Amino acid sequence: MEIQYYKQYSHKLNRDMEWKVYGHAGRPVLFIPCQDGRFFDFENFKMIDVWAPFIDAGKVMVFSIDTVDGETWSNSQGDPRWRICRYEQWIAYITDEMVPFMRNMVNERNGWRGYPDVIVFGCSLGATHAANLYFRRPDLFDGLLALSGIYTAAYGFGSYMDDLVYNNSPVHYLANMPADHPYITLYNKKKAIICVGQGPWELPDSTRELDGILKSKGIDAWVDYWGFDCSHDWYWWYRQVEYFVPYLLESSGGAVRES
Repeated sequence: MEIQYYKQYSHKLNRDMEWKVYGHAGRPVLFIPCQDGRFFDFENFKMIDVWAPFIDAGKVMVFSIDTVDGETWSNSQGDPRWRICRYEQWIAYITDEMVPFMRNMVNERNGWRGYPDVIVFGCSLGATHAANLYFRRPDLFDGLLALSGIYTAAYGFGSYMDDLVYNNSPVHYLANMPADHPYITLYNKKKAIICVGQGPWELPDSTRELDGILKSKGIDAWVDYWGFDCSHDWYWWYRQVEYFVPYLLESSGGAVRES
C-alpha cells in the first residue's frame, strides 16, 4: 500500500497541519479521527486494515487529517465564541484547502478531469464533524459514513448558542431547513449512512433525533441501529465499515463532476 505523509502550513488556521494519504488511486475519502485524536490514528487503531481491500484495489484513497478539538469542542473552559470561531476556521481549512488538495491528487492519480466529490467518514466525534461537513456542504461531499456520532453542538458548547454554533449543529439547522431548500435535492442524489449501537457508551438518542428530522424533511439516509451488545468501540466500527462501505462505493453517478 502506498502511504504518503504531508505537513503544510494552513492559511485558514495559521499553523502547520499534518495528514497522511493511503492508496494509489480511487475515490477520495476524508477520515476524521475521534475526539482529540490525530491523523495517524487511522493506522494506530488498525482502521487501515479494514479499509485495505478497498485501498489496495484502487477503489479509494484515504486522507487522514487532524482536528482542532483541543482548541474547540474539548476546550470546555475556553471562551465559547472564540472556540466556535476557531472551529469555523477548521471547517474552512477542510473546504478551501484540503478538498482542493484531495481533488487535484485523485484527478492526477486516476487520469480524471472535473471535480471528484469526497466521501467523509468518522467515528464518535469524528462522525459528528463528518456529518456536519456533509450536511453543510453537499456541493463538496458525495457520501457520508458516520458511526456513533452526536449531532448537536450542545455536546461541545453546552447551553451556549450563537450564529456559528447553530450553523455547526445539524439537528438545529436541518430542523429549520425549508422544504424547498436546494440542498435537499443534493442530499437525495448522494449516499449518507448514519449508524449507532445501543450498547455501552453509545448515545443512540442523538441519532434518533437526527433520524426524525431527516424523515420529516424527506432527506434520504440509511440510519441503522445496531444491537444492545454494540458498544462505542473500535471493534464495532471495524465491523460497520466492512458492512457499509461496499454499498457506499456503489456507483452513485456523482463521483466526478465536470463542472
